Amino acid sequence: MLIELRDKLKFWANTDRIGPDIYGTYWRLFLKSKMLKLCKRKFNFFADTADFRPGAYAIGCSQISIGNRVVIRPGTMLHGETETLRESILIEDDVLIGCGVHIYVENHRFDNPDLPIIDQGHAQALKVVLKKGCWIGANVIILPGVTVGENAVIGAGSIVTKSIPNFAVAVGNPARVIKSIKNRNEI
Repeated sequence: MLIELRDKLKFWANTDRIGPDIYGTYWRLFLKSKMLKLCKRKFNFFADTADFRPGAYAIGCSQISIGNRVVIRPGTMLHGETETLRESILIEDDVLIGCGVHIYVENHRFDNPDLPIIDQGHAQALKVVLKKGCWIGANVIILPGVTVGENAVIGAGSIVTKSIPNFAVAVGNPARVIKSIKNRNEI
């Protein structure tokens, strides 16, 4: 039992993930100074003004960059783990992310009907980018290869399968642009 506990403590300290299932480091998310120290060590980049809240998950932290004034809220899942990308998820400055947002950079393969899906591996990983100032509503799912443009808005519950341009509002499943955000000088 002591060997199992030692191995688990070592795993928690060294694994490339953060979340409620990683008990050895999870408690640090409740204390701002400890959260910052943990996130700066785990993530590819983690800004001094970013926040990773208890209840959120990040898998493949070393391939995720999080900019200034970004808050990763409870229920959010950043699945950046991949064997092919050095930086798989980039969240630029001033991005608003609602609770329960899921971001994925790869998907299971399912093209061979003679093999169980579990045995087919993963499709090629594709980087996800959230550009400066965009707003991702609660419970949005962002799939591999998507870029959400600067100051774009993704409506709550949307599933984003394709990139969204700057200053656009997109909603639905799959998310579609429904309007453009006009510059004040154009009104």
